Amino acid sequence: MSPTATAHRSATPPALPRARPEAVGLSSERLARLTARMQQGVDEGEIPGAVVWVARRGQVAYEQCFGLRDPQSGAPMTADALFRIASMSKPITSLAIMMLVEQGKLATSDPVEQYLPEFAQLTVGQLVTADDGTLTLNRVPLKRSMTVQDLLRHTSGLVYGFTGNHPIKQAYNQAKVGRHGDTNAEFVTKLAQLPLLHQPGAAWEYSVSTDVLGRIVEVVSGQGLDEFVAEHIAGPLRLVDTGFSAPASQASRSAYPQPEGPNLQLPPIPKPTDDLAFKSGGGGMVSTMADYARLCQFWLNGGELDGVRLLSRKTVALMTSNHLHPGIAMGPEMSFFGSHLPSAEMGQGFGLGFAVRTAPGLNPLPGSVGDFSWSGIYGTYFWVDPQEELFAVLMMQSTAMRVPYRIIMRNLVNQAIVD
Repeated sequence: MSPTATAHRSATPPALPRARPEAVGLSSERLARLTARMQQGVDEGEIPGAVVWVARRGQVAYEQCFGLRDPQSGAPMTADALFRIASMSKPITSLAIMMLVEQGKLATSDPVEQYLPEFAQLTVGQLVTADDGTLTLNRVPLKRSMTVQDLLRHTSGLVYGFTGNHPIKQAYNQAKVGRHGDTNAEFVTKLAQLPLLHQPGAAWEYSVSTDVLGRIVEVVSGQGLDEFVAEHIAGPLRLVDTGFSAPASQASRSAYPQPEGPNLQLPPIPKPTDDLAFKSGGGGMVSTMADYARLCQFWLNGGELDGVRLLSRKTVALMTSNHLHPGIAMGPEMSFFGSHLPSAEMGQGFGLGFAVRTAPGLNPLPGSVGDFSWSGIYGTYFWVDPQEELFAVLMMQSTAMRVPYRIIMRNLVNQAIVD
């Protein structure tokens, strides 16, 4: 990482205020259920360790560490542990894009090829079955250009290679899209050679869209994505440990996974100190609980923290509103999201970087209309509930148990609201 991208690490962030749970309408007795369930997960070997915070009305009312930071050495979890946050990078990259929008340097309605000329020749792949049963992948023209808004809300037609066996997804894997050794520019050049799975705007498909946004940040700003995040987001908000890697000197704070799954294998989570060439705006960042909590309070405040405003209240309202039109198709293999799927059937939609709850009921998990959230495949999770003036964050490194613990968090935090 460049010196510019690490300069903010010498700062000390002001701590968010603390309060007793009862002072902000939470029950200590009921929060003890969350403590007991998290400790049970450690004791039974479900997860190696975790950090959990819950804040309400601008004050942190619950903060607990569980288990081990490093299962191999036996080092206990600490409040300042460094985590790979995977897709919880997406809201940060989306913030970068919207800051550039507010500066008049781009618009969400702009076609992507305006900034990435390689995308001018994109096509959509269509599978055709011959009489003998063989499949052919034909390429057809786009009905309209992919827009920046499509990238922000995952309606671009792009995909992730790991989410299914469709031939286009297999082509992503064969091309090694998102390879750690590629630069962001090389990533986009490689991606532009592959067909889209959907026409832009036709379906919601979780994808590398936010990685493409990261490259747009670079083109528009003239800075590397890591440099932009460090100078314009992490620095001003005093997120002292948030970036694309941690310095080697901070290795003793890194959180690590344990062997998991049916074969008891270590999940392929990069070390927080690995400085990868690919600055993945969709999944490449490192952070801590204290930093991400400050970011959640920033969103809850409508784009401002400690007197520093990065976005207007109206832009935050736009980002946290549903941008999926009624009846939009979900990608054919997106059902694995379960209760987190941004579908009308689940009472959810997707904004510009977040899933957004759109209706009461429907979803099996508790929450409020207008709450917004996202998670990371490595085990991290957050949501912000403006109606309740609440946010909660889970930091752990586990791919196998990430979904069950999102559900645990939703249920056991919401049941502790008693006012």
